[in-house]
Amino acid sequence: MSEPSVFTRILRGEIPSEIIAETENVFAIRDIAPQAPVHLLVIPKTEEYRNVVELAAADPALLSELIGLANSIAAEHADGDFRLIFNTGAGAGQTVFHVHAHVLAGGLSEGSLGG
Repeated sequence: MSEPSVFTRILRGEIPSEIIAETENVFAIRDIAPQAPVHLLVIPKTEEYRNVVELAAADPALLSELIGLANSIAAEHADGDFRLIFNTGAGAGQTVFHVHAHVLAGGLSEGSLGG
C-alpha cells in the first residue's frame, strides 16, 4: 500500500494546515506557495482519484461537489470571480497525485496562467 498523500495527512491532522471550508466529501485549504493573491486548494477527502479525468469518469457527483465548494470559497475570499485549475500529469505541473483544484483570484493579469 502506498503512503497517504499530503492532503490525506492534512485531513488527518498529521500535517498542520487550516481547513477553511469543508463539506461531507470535500475540503479546502490555502496553498502554501500562492501564485495569486487568493490561491486556495479544493480537495476530495478520498485519495481514490489521481486526477480530474479519473474523478469525472468515476464520480461526477463528487466533482460537482468540489466545484460547488470552489465557488463558495471564491465568493467568501474573493469577489466571486475565480480561475479553477486542475493540473493533470507531471508534465502539466501536477506534483501531488491526489486530485485537487486550484482556486485563483485577485490581481490576475489577463494573460497569466496561474499555477
